[in-house]
Amino acid sequence: MTHIVILGAGIGGMPMAYEMREMARPGDKITVISKDSKFHFTPSNPWVAVNWRKRDDIEIDCATALAKKKIDFIGVAAKRVHPDKNQIELEDGRSVDYDYLIIATGPKLAFDEVEGLGPHGHTQSICHVDHAVEAEKDWQEFVKNPGHIVVGAVQGASCYGPAYEYAMIMDTDLRKRKIRDKVPMTFVTAEPYIGHLGLGGVGDSKGLMESVMRDRHIKWICNAKTTKVEAGKMYVTEHNDDGTPKKEHVLDFKYSMMLPAFKGIDAVFGIEGLTNPRGMILIDQHQRNPKFKNIYGVGVCVAIPPVEATPVPTGAPKTGYMIESMVTATAHNIRDELSGKEPSTKATWNALCLADFGDTGACFVALPQIPPRNVNWYSEGKWVHLAKIAFEKYFMRKMKKGTSEPLFEKLVMNALGIMKLKDK
Repeated sequence: MTHIVILGAGIGGMPMAYEMREMARPGDKITVISKDSKFHFTPSNPWVAVNWRKRDDIEIDCATALAKKKIDFIGVAAKRVHPDKNQIELEDGRSVDYDYLIIATGPKLAFDEVEGLGPHGHTQSICHVDHAVEAEKDWQEFVKNPGHIVVGAVQGASCYGPAYEYAMIMDTDLRKRKIRDKVPMTFVTAEPYIGHLGLGGVGDSKGLMESVMRDRHIKWICNAKTTKVEAGKMYVTEHNDDGTPKKEHVLDFKYSMMLPAFKGIDAVFGIEGLTNPRGMILIDQHQRNPKFKNIYGVGVCVAIPPVEATPVPTGAPKTGYMIESMVTATAHNIRDELSGKEPSTKATWNALCLADFGDTGACFVALPQIPPRNVNWYSEGKWVHLAKIAFEKYFMRKMKKGTSEPLFEKLVMNALGIMKLKDK
């Protein structure tokens, strides 16, 4: 019997468990370890933050769902991974031995890198459902006495889609309440231009997103480094294209949500050969760590270089489609190893972003993620908003049933089908 341990139970970890169960041999044991006892559909957090969803709508109990597939679950955080001993030390003092380890933890949110940032500071977050629930409480107070909103992503952030989504969702919610005219809004981002998305742009995302922002009366500051946040006040340095400081901004706000930079979780941070200096998992073309050959990495926790150098540091996003392909490749490669073969499957590393704008939306497809690309396409319309709602339902059903159905791949194929129809 081989023991395969998956660390993390999120967008990467749960599908990883299901696909690994299908690919592993009948006698192999699979265990999922996570600090969270429930799976949350993270892409729905912006809706939770304005009370368009309740947390119960987007979460399921991990142990119950995994048990249906005879997968063990330990709802305790990992304290430290010991690759030299093939062992995970848990926060409750227990240790778990493994033959193969798949790290799918997602990131540690680096709020501490900007003074006053985050839920324990002066800004909100939608990175975790717990944060979104707290953001919604402040949102309900804010709409009673509205004012200036500052929303965006700080330097080093690598996931920009949710910031744009939340800006548009707040705008839509305010219009529904008939108080949008009382709320100036400023988008602050490390991106060199609106619509960069950490991808160097996709299609005419720059023109599209600038147009959307103008239509919704949202001002923006790009090449922005957020230096400090105080109660109701954000300090931002805007930079020139050569990286030199251009202008200092002091932005007053009544409500703010800023996405942080990501780094690796404490359980792996600083392990030589396993992580890069930010604590992200080093992997080869087969998702396998080059030093510790029985450790694989999938999802947001893996180390991927930026798509391009930018005046203010930006990271590359790991979208759901990319994560899904990492999961599938890892499951096949571990199966190869169990059969005495060398890993041979590579993830596609394509990018798909469904950006919901509250009552409409935009879809971006980059194949592959890093230019030059075979497909560099976007589309906009109400269909994207409806597609994201439908996808949420399908993905939650997938998690409850324990299926490894490749939903992101189907979504991309449908999007490309729409593109071909438009071309005709």
